[in-house]
Amino acid sequence: MQAGTQAARIDAKGLACRRGDRLLFAGLSLALGPGEAVQLMGANGIGKSSLIRILAGLMRPYAGDVSRIGQVGLVDERPALDPQLPLGRALQFWRGIDGAADVEQRPSLALLELDGLTDVPVRYLSTGQRKRAALARLLGQGAPIWLLDEPLNGLDTGAITLVEGLVANHCRGGGVVVIASHQPFALAGLTRIAMADYAA
Repeated sequence: MQAGTQAARIDAKGLACRRGDRLLFAGLSLALGPGEAVQLMGANGIGKSSLIRILAGLMRPYAGDVSRIGQVGLVDERPALDPQLPLGRALQFWRGIDGAADVEQRPSLALLELDGLTDVPVRYLSTGQRKRAALARLLGQGAPIWLLDEPLNGLDTGAITLVEGLVANHCRGGGVVVIASHQPFALAGLTRIAMADYAA
């Protein structure tokens, strides 16, 4: 098991989400322990991203509650990397924030095929490169709980396989993963939640 993942878990009970006057979903519960993963499935606008934000603690549920054991790492459509900085410096900034400044980042960059782009400003990276950069930040964070919102968007077939492998390795190490995606995701033992089943 990876350090910090032994007791990692996330539990949600009776969650409901309201956006304006519209109730997106209600009565949704999930429980994940070490090595477990779930995919949230459904069309755009059904509430997948809102649920991810609720699980991350960035948004309050309309009803229900969430408990977490372990640090949370979030990857969504906003990579949170300074577009003006070269990629290497942008990632190093977050490594300082995440308390991982002394951890070598080159292996993660090489794994994600970004090691040749460290001097390139983030604003010049392609959509797929920015997504892989966000994953490099996630790996550097060392969080046992991964919340991934549409992690395959903008990736080619090879990069999709790479991301699926990263998630599989995280689970093998005792990590917990929640994936919000309308795309198929290949992962042994992955459970799936159809958000339409909880539409209010």
